[in-house]
Amino acid sequence: MAKDNAKAAGTNKPVAPVAKIEMAAPAAPAAKGAAGKGTLIIGTRGSALALTQSNLMADALRAAHKGLDVRLEIIKTSGDADQKTKLHAFPGMGVFVKELQMALLEGTIDCAVHSLKDVPEDEPEGLMLAAFPEREDARDVFISDGRTFRQLPKGSKVGTGSPRRVLQLKALRPDLQYVELRGNVDTRIGKVRSGELQGVVLAAAGLNRLGRAAEITHPFSFQEMIPAIGQASLGLECRVSDARVRKLLEAIDDPETHDAVSLERDFMKRVGGGCKVPMAAHVYPYGEGMRMLAVLGNPATGAMARVEQTLDLDEEDEMLEDVALRMEDACKEKGIPLPHDLPEHYLLNGDPLANGES
Repeated sequence: MAKDNAKAAGTNKPVAPVAKIEMAAPAAPAAKGAAGKGTLIIGTRGSALALTQSNLMADALRAAHKGLDVRLEIIKTSGDADQKTKLHAFPGMGVFVKELQMALLEGTIDCAVHSLKDVPEDEPEGLMLAAFPEREDARDVFISDGRTFRQLPKGSKVGTGSPRRVLQLKALRPDLQYVELRGNVDTRIGKVRSGELQGVVLAAAGLNRLGRAAEITHPFSFQEMIPAIGQASLGLECRVSDARVRKLLEAIDDPETHDAVSLERDFMKRVGGGCKVPMAAHVYPYGEGMRMLAVLGNPATGAMARVEQTLDLDEEDEMLEDVALRMEDACKEKGIPLPHDLPEHYLLNGDPLANGES
């Protein structure tokens, strides 16, 4: 991860309830076939981006551990199985990770590769995020017919499945139409190429990993759009009790990324979770310490509270509490409900873009 801001920015009908993971004792070690000597089974979603990311991690692990036999196991998640339901409408959180976590607890895989922004703040008992490889470009980007976001005519349609993005985009261009959008990268960009939409907003990291950066019209700065918590970072999850796998994963952990995304996730836990109201937070190295940007909002009114603060070296954890308190004060002043004051799965004023991240 970067040593300054610039490098950090540039160096991805009702359904059945999501499978609930029982908070029981940790599962027994993986079966012999999954955890045999010299073998590591990685669980992954089956999308092109997920497979690309998981193969990158498999290659990194093979390079770090000569002779290690690394294999991928594709597991279909609730979010992949249902491409029509809006993310906020799923009766549960973590729709892109729960089945992977269940496979870990059952011992059918040794570790799972997640896009960290998809991972809820609370991990199931017996599991842990053991490694965070070096972060990709964390910015959100705009893809259009060549016109920048500022150049779009009034009333143009812009697609995104993220309430976090919609909140911040409306602050920049309230005169545009923001359209709910799901699907893979091809599906989303295809709606621009067909003329159905005038633009879409995606994560730079995914496009970079897929080798499609050339299709980006322009990136949003962090001042324009704060990324999702954990955006552009991958999280490798394993069983707490599996010392062998934990040791293997430690070899590809990036300390700067680890520190940054841990602070982002700690902020999410401190204010009450990331699936109740639009929320964003991003941390990057800054001078001798780190810089944190955060935003919470009310999609019903468009009100938005934004906090920025430099975190001094070796005092990041203590100063995170100051950021959270400042955010709480700003939200109260602007009439923005705080996540920890809302019930689980609360949809703010019934707004269909109240939560969910894509």
